[in-house]
Amino acid sequence: MTRSFRVTRRAAIAGAVGAALSAPMINRGVYAFAADPARAYSRRAVDLVAAALVIDMLAPLKITTSPAYVAHRLTDAEAAEFRASGITGFHNAYGLGGPGAKAQALEYMAGWQGFVGRNSHVFTLVDTADDLDRAKRDGKCAVIMGIQNADQFEAVEDVATFRRLGLRCAQLTYNSQNMIGSGSTDRVDGGVSDYGAAIIAAMEAERMLVDVSHCGDRTTLDAIAIARGPIAITHSNARAIAGHPRAKADEAIRALAAKGGVMGITGVRMFVRATDPTDVGHMADHVDHVAKLVGVEHVGIGSDADLNGYDDMKPDENALLKAGYKGSYAFRDKIDIDGFDHPRKVFDLTEELIRRGYSNDNIGAVLGGNFRRLLAQVWG
Repeated sequence: MTRSFRVTRRAAIAGAVGAALSAPMINRGVYAFAADPARAYSRRAVDLVAAALVIDMLAPLKITTSPAYVAHRLTDAEAAEFRASGITGFHNAYGLGGPGAKAQALEYMAGWQGFVGRNSHVFTLVDTADDLDRAKRDGKCAVIMGIQNADQFEAVEDVATFRRLGLRCAQLTYNSQNMIGSGSTDRVDGGVSDYGAAIIAAMEAERMLVDVSHCGDRTTLDAIAIARGPIAITHSNARAIAGHPRAKADEAIRALAAKGGVMGITGVRMFVRATDPTDVGHMADHVDHVAKLVGVEHVGIGSDADLNGYDDMKPDENALLKAGYKGSYAFRDKIDIDGFDHPRKVFDLTEELIRRGYSNDNIGAVLGGNFRRLLAQVWG
């Protein structure tokens, strides 16, 4: 999702390791975090998250409708939440677009990179995949700058400009038609345009990750076919399970994997399951589906939420968010799924993967190893 309200809509591992080492054992092999003693995790889950390079490939730093948030300095409590989350890589991407998209994108890039610098005790910007490893060692949260659209590319040359300014990933379309292709909620999908093919070529030449998460079916398949190397579906789900237009058909998942791409699974309720209850186990069903369909090396996490999720938004902001989408999005009362709607949600998903018999190596791959490999290949 990640809708933009003009410029900014939604506006570490040391903490995780520290929490892992200091968490009191409240039952045999079960550990609780001091900041949230009501949540307890197994020793294996705590150790796996502490050891893994966890990358959330759609993780806006803050869900907010306030453009002023980028001037915010984190409180000690907010900083502690990021550090205790267990997540090292945050793909900070927002849905910009429409008239004035380039100006919006420039302001967005300046604002959020300023936010990272203002809170440099917690965050660091990502240029290459090595920066993710460095952030892991240094106990910081690494911020990957992305945009969930390509309207900002008014000319092919703009790809290089935005790459120099720090943009490392861009979706080709949001939910609706643009000069490049069609979105997932368009009635007709005409596929990737000639201009879109030129943009894909420029993104690959500039070593910028191509993302087709919100693209329509034909546009998704066209983009995968046109790209010379691997691309990403940073945040989506399997349509075979959820039946949602924002989810991806098996044909697209197979095509993505055949090129070496990776698909991140979201925790957005209506993308996960059509009816309630909808919990972290149902999210793991999508991980299972992709792993069985194309191999565990092609699936990761793209939660599509900040640390606390959508349902903690102010009621008026939540209503404004929902009003920005077509009826086909099929919102329910809650947007987050149960058990994946709090800062330590990655531990809950890890526990679920443990319950399903995933090996330590495969869990590490899902948590971030697969996206680390893809980013290194694309970025060089």
